[in-house]
Amino acid sequence: MTVAAPTRVLSLVDAVGEAMRQAMEADPAVIVLGEDVAGGAGRGEEKENAMGGSFGATKGLFPLFGPNRVRDTPISEAGFVGAGVGAAAAGLRPIVDAMWADFTGLAFDQIYNQASKMSFMFGGQARLPLTIRVAMGSGLGAAAQHSGTLYAIYAHLPGLKVVVPSTPHDAKGLLLESIFDDGPVMFFEHLKLYVAKGPVPEEPYRIPLGVADVRRAGSDVTIVAISAMVDRALEAAERLAASGTSAEVIDPRTVSPLDLDTIVASVEKTGALVVVDESPPHCSVASEIAAAVSEHAFDSLNGPVRRVTAPHAPVPFTPSLENAYAPSVQAIVDAVGTLA
Repeated sequence: MTVAAPTRVLSLVDAVGEAMRQAMEADPAVIVLGEDVAGGAGRGEEKENAMGGSFGATKGLFPLFGPNRVRDTPISEAGFVGAGVGAAAAGLRPIVDAMWADFTGLAFDQIYNQASKMSFMFGGQARLPLTIRVAMGSGLGAAAQHSGTLYAIYAHLPGLKVVVPSTPHDAKGLLLESIFDDGPVMFFEHLKLYVAKGPVPEEPYRIPLGVADVRRAGSDVTIVAISAMVDRALEAAERLAASGTSAEVIDPRTVSPLDLDTIVASVEKTGALVVVDESPPHCSVASEIAAAVSEHAFDSLNGPVRRVTAPHAPVPFTPSLENAYAPSVQAIVDAVGTLA
């Protein structure tokens, strides 16, 4: 009798690290830039003590690939993101670790005026295979300047792809796809998901950008949830099922490009839509999905689209307020209840 091999389990941060290692093994043009990505190795510290960036994602890369391909940078987002843009334009495939999503404002000109526009301004003759990784999200007491989501800002910019994985499996496949994409990609990793574990194949694999995942099939209401909100939507769907409501849960996985076809097809089946987004509501991805579904599937809707979002406020530091900031499972259940 053949015994099936046990499913390998990794945390999301380890899945991200494995994706970078496998990309670097596959292509010598792949490099890593950022603060402490080599953990001080090369500056006199012991290589084995290298922590691998703020969250350990790049741990182990420096001993394998050395200082030419894993480069610690000064504390200057404008400088090292700009270096990444130049390296990509010159033929490399840089992965830039910008640490926190909130810090990308310091490099906004490099991202918005250079990375996102370069191919367009040169008539498609310039490739810019740049991946910028950032941590985001509330829930760890990191306060307002270290907890913003911001993916809606970058989804607004033509020329950028924006990725928001919710599982270790998807994080690895989407990051490999992002690294080998010939355009710039913003890759958002939720802080609370870094320790989340799930099955991840050992071999390299890619997940196409712009393809949503139907995480749970249902017939009464469609719930579209982003990043860390996917698990809360799935828990809400379990509660709703106990009371006789069948919820379909969709994880977009990327918000630019957005797989509107999958969302619309679900709404045409269920007749109802709730969008769950940790970002503030004004000009959010939740707002874009709600508007797009209202345009493309209005006749299928049995009532208004409901958005469940964070308040229009910075992320608070006080634990009780921070706990109330992101959409809760109960808030999702309640939003579905208003559609009955």
